[in-house]
Amino acid sequence: MRSTDRVRAAAEAAGLTLQVREMPQSTRTAEDAAAACSTSVAQIVKSLIFRKAESGNPVLILVSGVNRVDQEAMKAVIGEKLARMDANDVRALTGFAIGGVAPLGSLTPLATFMDNDLMAFDTVWAAAGAPNAVFEVSPKLLAEATGAQIVSVG
Repeated sequence: MRSTDRVRAAAEAAGLTLQVREMPQSTRTAEDAAAACSTSVAQIVKSLIFRKAESGNPVLILVSGVNRVDQEAMKAVIGEKLARMDANDVRALTGFAIGGVAPLGSLTPLATFMDNDLMAFDTVWAAAGAPNAVFEVSPKLLAEATGAQIVSVG
């Protein structure tokens, strides 16, 4: 199964209907995705994978394209310091390459947190499992479908 098909299937299983758009250009970075989708960088969802430093448990943080994750602020929410994961570990864990990590359809279930700033928009754009595939969705519906806890990431 293609990774974009896995994203569609996971969305449907969560009660979310999406239209995956495969773009002619890269959507690997938030800036590239914003240009391809004719939207603001703030409306792009970055799907960032971290590992809890003590327990080793993976965490998915859905972040507005203009924001960075403040690891100290997230430690207060998550209860542990966060550690970055390398591209190979992210791919093994999720089945997605960096630049195409989707908020849905990971090979491994992930505790998910979502940037409160994304909730200001009617719709946001997220990666759909490939570095040129995206989907548009209501942030409220995305949070519900992923079981995300809404937090301030910075």
